[in-house]
Amino acid sequence: MNTSITVTKPIILAFLHYYLPGYKSGGPIRTIANLVEALGDDFDFRIVTSDRDATDTEPYPGLPPPGQWARFGKADVLYLPPDRKGLQAIAGILRDTPHDTLYLNSFFDPVFTMMPLLARRLGLAPTPRCVIAPRGEFSPGALQLKATKKHAYLATSRTLGLYRNLVWQASSEHEAEDIRRVMGSAALNIRVAVDLPASTDSKAIPVHPSRGEDKPLRVVFLSRISPKKNLEFAIEVLRKVQSPVSFDIYGPVREVDYWEHCRKLLASLPGHVTASYRGGIEHDKVPSVLSGYDLFFLPTRGENYGHVIYEALAVGTPVLIADTTPWRDLADSGVGWDLSLEKPDAFSERIDHMAHLSSSQLSDMRSRVSSFLQRYLAGSEMIEANRQLFVSQP
Repeated sequence: MNTSITVTKPIILAFLHYYLPGYKSGGPIRTIANLVEALGDDFDFRIVTSDRDATDTEPYPGLPPPGQWARFGKADVLYLPPDRKGLQAIAGILRDTPHDTLYLNSFFDPVFTMMPLLARRLGLAPTPRCVIAPRGEFSPGALQLKATKKHAYLATSRTLGLYRNLVWQASSEHEAEDIRRVMGSAALNIRVAVDLPASTDSKAIPVHPSRGEDKPLRVVFLSRISPKKNLEFAIEVLRKVQSPVSFDIYGPVREVDYWEHCRKLLASLPGHVTASYRGGIEHDKVPSVLSGYDLFFLPTRGENYGHVIYEALAVGTPVLIADTTPWRDLADSGVGWDLSLEKPDAFSERIDHMAHLSSSQLSDMRSRVSSFLQRYLAGSEMIEANRQLFVSQP
């Protein structure tokens, strides 16, 4: 007589402000989407998120009625409208959704992080193990933005004891040090688990169009238009470049006042540097866009991973970034540069250097980028480190 055995997968209840099919908030969405794709056969992911994308005023089309879970890929997703994000509503979700691990994907999010932790602290919800991922919010550059508000939040959360006895996920040793510096004894259990990149198909990598002789260097900025991503710095760097450059900007505008400031700076660029704003693009179009440029430029104030940096490298495009991400020592591999924001002239010099490379030299650099990424993926134990977040005991 055959007896069937049902194996129940551990349940991960994840909270994050935006998720698929959204794309305007960039990396955080990709982080969780890639995690679900990689581990969704081993874990039961249930994701609680907003019912609309960043900056949108209307919900995604085709959603089920509020309160009903929807299947999206390998996860069940609960999309919350604005009127269902209060403490009692969040506590009800925690009580009504069995879970082995609560997974929070921000530190400063007042709804999708603070509400679940407050519900647990007040005894309104169960308290299984909880993993929290600050996602680069503790980097010095990120903490400088809205610093007064963030320090007040830190002081309040410490007083309430919201962050005691949690497992902290860092995406690199650099971020682990940032967490220790900011949280001190409240962060005794830190696990390093690198954000998982999207799976790549070498056959799907777009062909790189030739730049052509005597044509401007094609430089692209692709990220949210916000102070953290530092478009203002990129423009100031380009004002000092001596070579002809074509600079394209992609990304949703998150802060209108900041964008207006950047637009005024763009108008002051020298005549040999032309700039165009191309708007936001959906994620599936990112590879083909990035492959059309000679250099990806992102002087970000801080990233715990930097999915778009990976995506540029994945299509063979060299990168020029700040030394505020886990992508370090790029010059040693000949695939780009990670430089200090304290030395803007060094960024301008690298752009001029790229502009003087011949077509064959640019092609050789793209080949080095592809080889570099293959070595990175081959030597990584990223998936197992992420798996251990949800199976190891604190």
